[in-house]
This record gives sequence, C-alpha cells and structure tokens, in this order.
Amino acid sequence: MTLHSLPLFVRLNGRPVILVGEGEAAEPKRRLLERAGAVVVGEGDPRARLAIVADDDAAVARLKARGVLVNAVDRPELCDFTLPAIVDRAPVLIAIGTGGVSAGLAAAVRQRLEAVLPASLGRLAEALHGARAALRAALPDGGARRRAIGAALAPGAALDPLAGYDGRDAAAAVLASVAAGGVVHLVLASGDPDELTLRQARWLAAADRVTHRADVPPAILDRARADAARMVCDAAPSAGEGLTVDVAMAR
Repeated sequence: MTLHSLPLFVRLNGRPVILVGEGEAAEPKRRLLERAGAVVVGEGDPRARLAIVADDDAAVARLKARGVLVNAVDRPELCDFTLPAIVDRAPVLIAIGTGGVSAGLAAAVRQRLEAVLPASLGRLAEALHGARAALRAALPDGGARRRAIGAALAPGAALDPLAGYDGRDAAAAVLASVAAGGVVHLVLASGDPDELTLRQARWLAAADRVTHRADVPPAILDRARADAARMVCDAAPSAGEGLTVDVAMAR
C-alpha cells in the first residue's frame, strides 16, 4: 500500500517560515507557526525552506522555483506538504491528515480524539522517558523491552494510556508486565486488515519478525512494525529470535 504523503514532525523553533497572504485564510496559519516557535517572514527571505501561501498562486510558483516547499491553503493540488489537524498532549502530538482532501473530516476526527485522550497522556510519556535507563538495565534485550512496554500499555494494563496516568512508577509497572518471546501462529479468514481481531492486530504490532505464506496480502503485513523482519516461508517456524508471528490464510 502506497502512502500519499510521509508524515513528519518538523522542529521549527527559531527557524524562518514564509507566510504569504493576510486576513482570514492567513491568520490561523500565522498563529500555528508562532505556536510552533517559527519565525514568520516574508517571501523575500532567502533563509526559509518552508512557506505557507494563502492567496497567491504566482507566489507559489516563484517559491517552488527557488526550491522552497509550499503549502497552498485550500489548494491541495499545489501543495508540497499539508498541515494536519492536531491533538496536543505535549510531548505527545497526534496529527490527522487527509492530504488536503477534507479538512472538515480531519477536524471531526480530532474532536473525537480530544474527548478520548486524557490530559495525563503527556505525563505518561515523560514517565516512560524517565524510566528508559532503568528499563535498559533490567531488560537489555531490545525485543524483550519493547514487548514489556507494550504489555504495560495494553488496554486495562497498568499503564493503559486511555485510562489516565496516576503517577505510578513507570519502570516498575513495565517490569511487572514482562512478556515472553516465542512463536505466535495467526490463521486469518480474510485478507481485509479491518477484519483483524484486536488480539491479532496487537500480536502483529508487537512482533520482532513476521513469517508468512506468499498469499498473505501486503495490507495485512503493513499492520506489523516497519522495522520488524519479514520472511516468506512455506511452513510455520518452530522457533525464532524474540517474538515471531507466523501468518497464514485459512484454506
């Protein structure tokens, strides 16, 4: 499955960003840039590598000719990048984009997530960051550490991110949720990733390695982590390094 865009989080603090235009279309973009710490400059600033253009197609052409990446407000066909709807639980940022197809849909999804994600999500992220040294010492194997963190963050577990973080010791909570390696066998009735059970999706997301038959659709394999090793094989493996998830289609 091809991505129409690659989502990136860009640090703009102190960096110049061009804003072309005024009024209702431009001012929300100015506020967003200033909130991100960008220095808003005019079209003539040679240092800037990003630009937002509210109402001037000629400016879009001029800036692109200079190699500047441009967001043309409400004209997705002219955009090198688009601006997502944002849920801010600093340091956790969630971006919802539609490639400029429907800002209204992105805003609606953001509103749903605002209602679901607790204000404590950022504090949980900071606690996990603070626990990194202790977890690396206790679980030197990266795969085991990742599985333990995943288990602690699972629905209903000690650090369930949707349950609200109560300030407990994050390292202790993770170590109490250590998950073993081994091989998990998934036999799927459908090649539609939307028909994966929650448990199947979690196994795929946690896998260090995914083995699969040749007829397993790429859309299913895309549910695994991008850095998980993948291997086509005719039969399920008996063992593997870390957690192996073996996927086959039902006959």
